[in-house]
Amino acid sequence: MISRRDFLQVGMSAAALLGASGFGTWSRLAAQQALTQDQLLDFDTFGNVSLIHITDIHAQLKPIYFREPSVNIGVGSNRGEVPHVTGAEFRRLYGIDDGSPAHYALSSGDFSALARGYGRMGGLDRVATVINAIRADRPDAILLDGGDTWHGSYTCYQTQAQDMVNVMNALKPDAMTFHWEFTLGSDRVAELVEGLPFAALGQNIFDAEWDEPAELFPPYTFFERGGTKIAVIGQAFPYMPIANPGWMFPEYAFGIRDENMQAMVDEVRAQGAECVVVLSHNGFDVDKKMATVVTGIDVILSGHTHDALPDPVLAGETLIFPSGSNGKFVTRIDLDIRDGRMMGYRSKLIPIFSDVIAPDPEVAALIDAERAPHLDRLTEVIGQTEGLLYRRGNFNGSWDDLICDALLSEREAEIALSPGVRWGPSLIPGQDITREDIWNVTSMSYGEAYRTEMTGDFLKLVLEDVADNIFNPDPYYQQGGDMVRTGGLGYAIDITKPQGSRISNMTHLATGEPIDPGKSYVVAGWASVNEGTEGPQIWDVVENHIRAQGTVAVTPRDDVVVTGL
Repeated sequence: MISRRDFLQVGMSAAALLGASGFGTWSRLAAQQALTQDQLLDFDTFGNVSLIHITDIHAQLKPIYFREPSVNIGVGSNRGEVPHVTGAEFRRLYGIDDGSPAHYALSSGDFSALARGYGRMGGLDRVATVINAIRADRPDAILLDGGDTWHGSYTCYQTQAQDMVNVMNALKPDAMTFHWEFTLGSDRVAELVEGLPFAALGQNIFDAEWDEPAELFPPYTFFERGGTKIAVIGQAFPYMPIANPGWMFPEYAFGIRDENMQAMVDEVRAQGAECVVVLSHNGFDVDKKMATVVTGIDVILSGHTHDALPDPVLAGETLIFPSGSNGKFVTRIDLDIRDGRMMGYRSKLIPIFSDVIAPDPEVAALIDAERAPHLDRLTEVIGQTEGLLYRRGNFNGSWDDLICDALLSEREAEIALSPGVRWGPSLIPGQDITREDIWNVTSMSYGEAYRTEMTGDFLKLVLEDVADNIFNPDPYYQQGGDMVRTGGLGYAIDITKPQGSRISNMTHLATGEPIDPGKSYVVAGWASVNEGTEGPQIWDVVENHIRAQGTVAVTPRDDVVVTGL
């Protein structure tokens, strides 16, 4: 008898074949200038249940450019496994033609040239069009938002996320989970969550004082679809007080809590759930491990690490679907649930080419209304960029190099530190830099740009600590984003070494001298998790620097030497 895992592997193969065929078709159509909305939305309806997944929008209401990473290193059992495969190797793995729309959407190579040809991606009015099309085909499809939604833009900051709440409510999600949302502060989060017309889920959000599940965030919710009872369990970002300021949400404790996850899976199964879906903000590698530790999960909808894969990954007997970020993609998943078991699936990662997909008029009007009071400030041109500005990558991105340059010059520092966050759209060469663009890569509720002194020994401690958050071989200890970005400081890193031994050859770039462990250096940075941090806001620091430059040119850097690959 064929096993459930065999069914899922057959489904995966079918999805991979469908995806490769679709991508090849896009390439030919693009060459004929005939890429159409119907081609992007084409889907062979399957089974009896449909899920729609969006995640990590980071408050991007309008279409943007977003370059995928060229460096995404996996360690331990995930070394060389997707999503830690990039560039040409990624395209070969999935049979993606060079120069095709899939190359542009999913890969980093030739990004600027392809961006000029294919245009921007995303825009929640286009996302609405895709969601509406799926619902027209499968009216009872379940729309699930993976979090990092109420954060990351000028208007989101100015309205305390009300703009995003209003627009997302128009999309009619069925449930969501959380990460950066908590940096709005506990009171504002509670105010917004209490007004949501859908479920705000988090099985791992606990009351910090009593170590009991937080009442505001139920662990799961049920849906009846296609004659099937489906349970959706929420998993918020586990490492909130480590990666973000705990003083902003002192009432809450987080953690992976896989034992409690197992208890929730068992509980919903006992209540008749025939399909269990986890709406997760763990990050992909953490989701993979959790899928092998917790039994009974059919599907994990993965967020946080911004990965976009054309096919799901099978971990144990659980299918994991990552759906990218910044509104670039919508994932549709059709499931065949029979006799209380998931017997097969069909899926499609739908790229939101904003010049191809028509905006939904009602959502477009709502977005324009939300932006209207701020439009003059959003659109003011601050400067221009000579080269590509992007953020993603384990060790650096040109946007982060520019931010470090701004910290060095505007804060009169010897060394600059910038957090390795993944959010923030790209700008292509020759593009104007507006105030909105600057806020898109700096907006947060603790953006003070501090200036302090750190010894060489303490700087090494900082680098070692962040490196272990990224390159610990156990995914459950990977608590960070990407590596902290540095300005004025070079170093070597061996990712295979144990904690405390990865960083060496630290160099003060201005003098060429080795960093002295006992010497103090003037350091500027931002996004400190410490309460009471003082300094100008980072967006003002960066704006002043760009105004002074006029046209910014960020030289490619090799200040970090990586070994152990």
